[in-house]
Amino acid sequence: MKPSFFFCSLLMIFFAALIFFKPQSSMILAEDEIDLISKQIEELQKARQMSIEATKPLEAELGKLEQKLMATQKAIGQASEHLALLVESIKKREEEFDFNYQLLAKNVENYYKKLRQPAPLYFLLSAQTANWLVKDLSYHGALADEEKKVIAKITSDLLALEKDKKKVEADKLRLSQLQSQLDKEAAFFRQEIKGAKAYQQALSSKIAQLTARQQQLLAQKLASLNLPSSLGAGPLYCTDDRQLEPGFRPAFAFFTYGIPHRVGMNQYGAYGRAKAGQNYRQILEAYFTGISFEKKESNLKIKVQGFGEMPLETYLLGVYEMPADWPLEALKAQAVAARSYALAYTENGQKEICTTQACQVYKGGNKGGAWEQAVRQTEGEVMTYAGQVITAWYASTAGGYTFNSADVGWQERPWTKRLRDTQGEVTHFGELKDRAYDRDSPCFYAAQGWRSEYGKSAWLKSEELADIVNVLTLAKNDNATQPHLSQPDKANPEGVETWDAQRVKEELRKRGLPVFNQINEASVNEWDKNLGKVNRISFSGDGGSVTFEGAEFKNFFNLRAPANIQIVGPLYNVEKK
Repeated sequence: MKPSFFFCSLLMIFFAALIFFKPQSSMILAEDEIDLISKQIEELQKARQMSIEATKPLEAELGKLEQKLMATQKAIGQASEHLALLVESIKKREEEFDFNYQLLAKNVENYYKKLRQPAPLYFLLSAQTANWLVKDLSYHGALADEEKKVIAKITSDLLALEKDKKKVEADKLRLSQLQSQLDKEAAFFRQEIKGAKAYQQALSSKIAQLTARQQQLLAQKLASLNLPSSLGAGPLYCTDDRQLEPGFRPAFAFFTYGIPHRVGMNQYGAYGRAKAGQNYRQILEAYFTGISFEKKESNLKIKVQGFGEMPLETYLLGVYEMPADWPLEALKAQAVAARSYALAYTENGQKEICTTQACQVYKGGNKGGAWEQAVRQTEGEVMTYAGQVITAWYASTAGGYTFNSADVGWQERPWTKRLRDTQGEVTHFGELKDRAYDRDSPCFYAAQGWRSEYGKSAWLKSEELADIVNVLTLAKNDNATQPHLSQPDKANPEGVETWDAQRVKEELRKRGLPVFNQINEASVNEWDKNLGKVNRISFSGDGGSVTFEGAEFKNFFNLRAPANIQIVGPLYNVEKK
């Protein structure tokens, strides 16, 4: 059986993808270009997806071949057993035939000897003797006829058995040839799938490396916003730019759901869940997967930077990571998370833990009140996974969605999870705002960054948004232009000329690409309501209409937008006034 034209076509697509989407050289990667890295990731992901799609039918065909191979092997086994039985039967019947044949031959020989001898004269002298002779001849004639029939039947049976034997041997040969052919085809598909899987693995590894690098670059951009990773820095202050007046129209602003890093426990989500009646274990089980709750020794000590060594329970009393007036079950969830984090971070007291948000905020002493109550009531309790205490990350505001650690460029940890942190299904942004457990956070939906002018807001002018659209269009068509496309109000990080809006338009015209002077409308027209990320965002203006992938637009927005205005997460929306 040969591979079908359909599968051959898929293989051609796969190898075309292998050639076309060859990863860029290390020299290009060293250029430190955010857009190029984004483009490489996009190309690698497309190549991997094409490889996966091309491999699926091969895997399906291999499965069918394996089933046919098993059926054929079973048939061959059954045929072999049948053949063995027939051979044994033929052997026995041949032995019986040989014995009967020899006996019959002897009888016939004797009979014909008698026929050839001259008859005694006295046989002819009486009617009685003649009558006996006739009877004797008749008897021997009947006996010969019967023995002829026996010989004919034995011969017929033997011929039938020989025919069956030849047929079984032919069937066995045919089945053996089919098995050999199936083995060959299965080996072909196995080899192709092995190659495809290896290629997919190489792409996944490359994507992981590039994604980590991209996260590093974006983290540097985010640092200027000084966004807290948890509530340990104190109350959150996120301005609602919808209430600010920039002084121009139309105005566009990009509002992000939540703030970094969205892994582990959502602190405002814990607040909302506690208000909804959930206890601390239910809260923690919502944010971590596959965990168990265990008790540790209360006299276990850890080293705290600047404070020396102290009992773990004493340390927890001085952790300032959640407002003391929050519901007790939320505080208890925080106490267990903080205790687990401290033990995992210090490797059960072997290492020293810092006192800032880089670890978790510790101010010393006893915070007292409901926090002390939460610590006392959960004394020694930690979360474990497969018997090990987990690094129980937490963040202030997830914006309705949490992610696993690998999603944000961290090392993958099996207890982290992707979660839509809402009460019920979500079909649009309005429902997300109404149903998210962390909706009470001031940073649940906020435009991040601002300029000293325009009401100290994150609102952009129509032409500024048009410039960002133009920059992304140019970079997608010619990634060599990226070093010139940084934000024009800051020094170019590559040490080359930064092209202003007019120069970007000129470059677009040279390449015959659409040019926008004004953006009239912008909208998120597709977002993943289960994962919490923008898939597609569209813009229309005097240059026509254009649609970008959500992640690539976010990256280029952060690259080109003025001041420190940024989109700080995968799920965002655009507002217009």
